[in-house]
Amino acid sequence: MKNQIIEQTNTFVRSQLGEDATGHDWFHVNRVRRTALHICKQEQNGDPFIIEMAALLHDIPDEKLNESAEAGKNKLNSFFKSIALPEEVQNAIVEIIDSISYKGGSKTELKTIEAKIVQDADRLDAIGAIGIARTFAYGGKKGQPIYDPSISVREEMSLEEYRKGKSTSIHHFYEKLLKLKDLLNTDTAKEMAESRHQTMVDFLEQFYLEWDGQDR
Repeated sequence: MKNQIIEQTNTFVRSQLGEDATGHDWFHVNRVRRTALHICKQEQNGDPFIIEMAALLHDIPDEKLNESAEAGKNKLNSFFKSIALPEEVQNAIVEIIDSISYKGGSKTELKTIEAKIVQDADRLDAIGAIGIARTFAYGGKKGQPIYDPSISVREEMSLEEYRKGKSTSIHHFYEKLLKLKDLLNTDTAKEMAESRHQTMVDFLEQFYLEWDGQDR
């Protein structure tokens, strides 16, 4: 039964996000799912089914990928009506999805190990080489410049400012990505983040050299 529900969820998510060009496509979702299950296994903690389902569905109701937050929630709720999922399991998945987003850095207390694991997996996919690629894909889709040194890095942001304020793709590293390593929950994710974080640091160092017309 669980395998059937996973397959139905795979099909649904691929149909919804398969053409996404912002870095929130099916391949992102599948990486988050695989990473979350790896963390679950390494930590020997959490319900693998709830973790896998939450990882698969975590971007479906995302406000930035839908016309509105309400439209995103309706899309997720409509899918739940199409599968045979106990209400308590559905509620656990929704709670994870609602609590793991970065939202400008405002910290939401995560109540379950499943939420901590899915959040870690999602954040790991936002850093490192993949994270760099996704940053510029999303920035380009939003119409943001690659870099503008006249724009200041935003320190404290409301959700509205985080979503719609003026920024650049390079600024996004300082406003979010370089902070993620220290915001992870599990030992497994923290260990995985070390090399990915260093990849971003090295990239930025090289970027500024080339920006100034230099090289190593």
